[in-house]
Amino acid sequence: MAGAPVAKTPHFALHRAALSGASGGRALFPVPDAWLGVLLPKRWAKRAVTRNAIRRQIYEVARHQAAHLPQAAHVVRLRSTFNREQFVSATSDALKRAVRAELEQLLASHSAPRVAKPAEVRHAV
Repeated sequence: MAGAPVAKTPHFALHRAALSGASGGRALFPVPDAWLGVLLPKRWAKRAVTRNAIRRQIYEVARHQAAHLPQAAHVVRLRSTFNREQFVSATSDALKRAVRAELEQLLASHSAPRVAKPAEVRHAV
């Protein structure tokens, strides 16, 4: 996350790091694939139920676009709050649709076809 985001939407930013280590030639992850991490600060999503709903949407959208993500470590970061007046319920369908639409836009703007099609996106813990 030291560098600038590779893609942005009004609520999310996408960061990317190469899998090969910059120092010592050690790999960042043991398997070269598309890795995904999620950063949802309490500052932007106060309720845990909201953070969990957003997290589930991120992983689901990434799973559908796994074939198009480059082999790298990706971090999706929430960078602003969703208006609680517009999305009253933390798990409303309207919030889920808004999050999903924005995530599809975010990942599509950064995606490129890959040679090898993986079965799934790996989640960094």
